[in-house]
Amino acid sequence: MSKVKIFEDLDCWKESGKLAIEIFVAFENNKNFSFKDQICRAVVSISNNIAEGFERGSDKDFRKFLYIAKGSCGEVRSMLYIALKLNYINREKFNLLKDQSIACSALLSGLIKYLDSKIAQH
Repeated sequence: MSKVKIFEDLDCWKESGKLAIEIFVAFENNKNFSFKDQICRAVVSISNNIAEGFERGSDKDFRKFLYIAKGSCGEVRSMLYIALKLNYINREKFNLLKDQSIACSALLSGLIKYLDSKIAQH
């Protein structure tokens, strides 16, 4: 892995941003404002925690924030199941967003594993 100098170069940050846009668009006209607010806050939390952790400049801090971002991915995915059951989104949109959230979570897991091995070497 080449040295990443800015968080904007991280694939997990890029993908989480794409997921955020998709979520905002999918729930833009949703009338359940508390639901919409919660899923939008959770999805934005993913990219924000990646950025905040990276900017701390410590692998251990970064790792901690990546776990928080991963938790937010799970929160988004859980809310997608509720959105589907409440007919806020259709099955096709659910599958697309669920798959994106799983992919984002996998990228975070890969980066966490990388940091774990890097931290273990020191």
